[in-house]
Amino acid sequence: MKQTTQDEYYRGVRMIRYDLIKELAIALAAVGVVALGATVFLSSPDVPPVTIATWSHDDPVDFVATATGELAGTTTSAGYGQPYNSTADAAQSWGPISPQAWFGVRIPIDSAKTFVIEPLQREAVESQDLTAALSTWQSAGADQQTAWTDAYSKALENAQPSDGTVTVPNGDYGPLPVMMANLLAMGQSGALDGLFQINGSFYQTDYTPALLFIGDGAYLDGLANTWNLHGDQWGMMNETGQYPGQTWLWLYTMWYQVFPFTSDSGFLGLNGGNADLGVIIVMTVLTIALALVPLIPILRDIPRWVPIHRVIWREYYASRKAKV
Repeated sequence: MKQTTQDEYYRGVRMIRYDLIKELAIALAAVGVVALGATVFLSSPDVPPVTIATWSHDDPVDFVATATGELAGTTTSAGYGQPYNSTADAAQSWGPISPQAWFGVRIPIDSAKTFVIEPLQREAVESQDLTAALSTWQSAGADQQTAWTDAYSKALENAQPSDGTVTVPNGDYGPLPVMMANLLAMGQSGALDGLFQINGSFYQTDYTPALLFIGDGAYLDGLANTWNLHGDQWGMMNETGQYPGQTWLWLYTMWYQVFPFTSDSGFLGLNGGNADLGVIIVMTVLTIALALVPLIPILRDIPRWVPIHRVIWREYYASRKAKV
């Protein structure tokens, strides 16, 4: 087969001058105008970030109830397990596969200390009443603390917010009213947002404690429902409102809508508590299978058996056949 030089290949082809820089400039300008117009008329809403300050202002009762739950150890984060704490049998597992347990506690968080006691200890430097309340709480036994948190949590069910404060009926709540009033004030001032980001590094960009604290309450879940971000609303790939977001995540979020990831039947060891791990395992297997297609018998031979590519590129293959 004779090799064709570049000059011979292009012989007889009509050539014209082409200004690539000019063409690129025009294309960029046109795309910029279209993008700007789309931004004005089609962009998603600019929803402000959710902070502890906004939460404590918008729903102070939920804030105080969540903080009380942190002290009682009844919140989601308090019993989440690895990587935050060593709660027994909390890690997701699928048979012997349990990466959550394998890697252990890497971000230790004691919900009561991290979210309530330590912030209040910083504030107590300037408040004798708060210092006394903290001392009373820490010197009380576990049974007494439980009695206080149980009574206060029940009273919060009928609490009424007023001017940014939370008032509950009279009862035996120990030091909790003083502690929660101070914590609520810290939250509304924005101090807690800053305190939860202190990690000893130069850049304070760790939002894990703040997000866990907000996630333990009902406020963030309510916002997720409002903006259609729940799992049964395909929330993983949604933008706020009805706007599509990361559409490439459809394959991941799809699994949450189908059996057995939506049931508690225990099929193949799956249930609502370990669906995340099940989805990760399925996607890992599919990704590996895709990467190994050239090495998998039958799959790698499909293009030879069903030569659709030869139909699409029929002119190319016809010319190749003619030259041989």
